[in-house]
Amino acid sequence: MKLTHLTLDQLKPAKVNVRKKGGKDVADLVPSIRSLGLLQPLLVRPNCEGFEIVAGQRRYHALTKLAEEAEAQPVPCIVMEDGDDAKAIEASLAENVARLPMDEIDQYKAFAALVGEGKDVADIASEFGVTERLVKQRLAIANIIGPILTAFRRGDIGAETLRTMTLATKRQQQDWWALFKDEDAYAPHGYALRQWLFGGQQIPVENALFEIEEYVGAIVADLFGDERYFDDTDAFWSLQNEAIAKLKDDILAKGWQDVEITEVGAFFASWEYRKATKKDGGRVYIQIAKDGEITVHEGYITEKEAKRRDKAEADNTDEQACERPELTKAMQNYLDLHRHAAVRLDLLSDPALALRVATAQIIAGSALWTVCAEPQKANSEAIGESLAASTAEAASAAEREAVRQLLGIEQDDSDTLVYRQHDYGRSHDLVSVFAKLVDLDDDSVRRILTFVVAETLSSGSALVEALGILRSTDMAAHWTPDDTFFDLWKDKEAINAAVKEVAGKATADAHVTSTAKVQKKIIRDHIDGTRKPHTPDWQPRYMAFPMSGYTKRSGIDAVERGKDLKKRFKAA
Repeated sequence: MKLTHLTLDQLKPAKVNVRKKGGKDVADLVPSIRSLGLLQPLLVRPNCEGFEIVAGQRRYHALTKLAEEAEAQPVPCIVMEDGDDAKAIEASLAENVARLPMDEIDQYKAFAALVGEGKDVADIASEFGVTERLVKQRLAIANIIGPILTAFRRGDIGAETLRTMTLATKRQQQDWWALFKDEDAYAPHGYALRQWLFGGQQIPVENALFEIEEYVGAIVADLFGDERYFDDTDAFWSLQNEAIAKLKDDILAKGWQDVEITEVGAFFASWEYRKATKKDGGRVYIQIAKDGEITVHEGYITEKEAKRRDKAEADNTDEQACERPELTKAMQNYLDLHRHAAVRLDLLSDPALALRVATAQIIAGSALWTVCAEPQKANSEAIGESLAASTAEAASAAEREAVRQLLGIEQDDSDTLVYRQHDYGRSHDLVSVFAKLVDLDDDSVRRILTFVVAETLSSGSALVEALGILRSTDMAAHWTPDDTFFDLWKDKEAINAAVKEVAGKATADAHVTSTAKVQKKIIRDHIDGTRKPHTPDWQPRYMAFPMSGYTKRSGIDAVERGKDLKKRFKAA
């Protein structure tokens, strides 16, 4: 069985389990689910129309009724597999849910205690038979100030208001609490509270990190209160972004290894992190509210990273887990293939170097030296199309055809001369190839050798990096940043550093909180000349030999290898 979320329209009561009467009498369930949410998942199994409900029909009808009041939320369901015992599963769930405190705050306390014991969200959800989503919702209550929690326990505020308050900053909660206590003021509840928090944004002057004198727009004063607001939000964010960039620099200058700036409005889920000192690699997170308020969370690592470290210590290893590498696997595949194509083409003009590469491979291999062509396997269709459009790839294909003709080998559907691993059904007659090589002059044989050595270079290998350094391979001669590159580039910190390269520090600082999409557009505008200065030849650091990254996190194999290779090999 597996726990998942399904929409109401995917669910249908099973005909074999429809109650003769009373199945739709849900008057007692609706208030409970409205207040606490669905605690016990439905038990379902797949059929041709979606999923049929094996257990939980009344809960389903209660949810259907609640959907008439507001937008329906996904329903936690346990999907049965062949061989599952429905009665046993339902009984186990009922037992687990019976152990679960019925009050949201008590649930939070129960879950928080387990977090303190080192259990993660998945462990807690499994123990109580609830969804991970519900566990996260309850743990979010840790963000709520005490007076509001007390008001909820007294029944002065409802569950929806409490849940919405988990998204508010401490200052917003304090402001709301002041309104709540003021008999002459209005404190929004429920949906109105969400609008108050995230609706038409008013940015209080007190949220500015910069000196107010730097702001040249109007400031609006509340005649009935002490608050003042920025009238020009664009001008505010321009100055605030510069101040955030400076704040990041100041934190790094204090010796912190890494500072991560969250997306504007993103929630910092403290239960997903563990405290860590500066010495132990803790990093700083700068949280930015939609109204510009800045909260600095100092000295944290993610729970995932903490568990990897715990495991490494338990295994007596020195492995240092990296929370989030600068490059995704897909981007690494993209870079490896393009860099491999360029180095392979470069090697074709250096038979002497190819001879030495071949000799090294023979010596370093086994007595039965087996060579396969690099398969150039792309992780996606887009990466494959990008590689196919490479001028280095086209030039190598032309040389491959010339070598085929020298050897008298007929062209086939394959795009390699040397066999690739698992190229079943392909064969060259060894004696025929050898006889042709005997008849050819030395220059032609060296040309063929050079090509097959290049074709058998392994993409993403240290050898490709070493050859790129030796040959001073210029990626700009074969590659320009394309749509696929920008689509695969995800790391906002790295992208902002690249904005600094093409547009300068002022522009990078001004866009430090802008989305990755906006910042990548800035880079592309400088490349195509829409923005000045025009930088048509810009190449990311990932395309240099040796490769380098933009963040201290890096986590890129080629970068780590390059540090050593640069010492051992000198450019030609």
